[in-house]
Amino acid sequence: MRSAPGVVPSVPVAETTGSRVRVREATPRDLDAVVALRVALLREHPDHPIYGRLRPDVDDRARGLFATQLRSTMEAIFLGEIDGEVVGVLRCVESIGSPLLDPARYAYVSSTYVRPESRRRGVLRALLRAADRWARARGLEQMRLHNVAGSVAAEHAWSALGFAVVEHVRVRNLGA
Repeated sequence: MRSAPGVVPSVPVAETTGSRVRVREATPRDLDAVVALRVALLREHPDHPIYGRLRPDVDDRARGLFATQLRSTMEAIFLGEIDGEVVGVLRCVESIGSPLLDPARYAYVSSTYVRPESRRRGVLRALLRAADRWARARGLEQMRLHNVAGSVAAEHAWSALGFAVVEHVRVRNLGA
């Protein structure tokens, strides 16, 4: 049950800038923009123990992976635009929960990125509104996400948008 790709109504961002954020669901024609933004997200964390280990052929691998995601009926990728330029991305996936816990299904937000020069202009909030509408239309009642540990900006942004920390992901290398 994929929602029809289209434009989500524009929302004002900051009264002082006069800019407007336009959010729309990405289509396969947007693959280049999706790859650029999602790989930029990974490259923003070169010292991260997981995301800092990019493969040399990351761009080629990303194209295949993201093309598949753009065709999926279980997820949506939203793009945020300011003045016709794509400046942000958010992926939302209908995920299956544990058979032992409620809810049985939830919305999982991943790969959220706004270009640094466009941050603090309402892009993330507008992208999340589109994901909220998409998730509610599918009957989902909970949204989850992971964000990079130690990023003060990410912690503040997600907290301001109503997300609470409920667990921590830990990594232990086993050696090769």
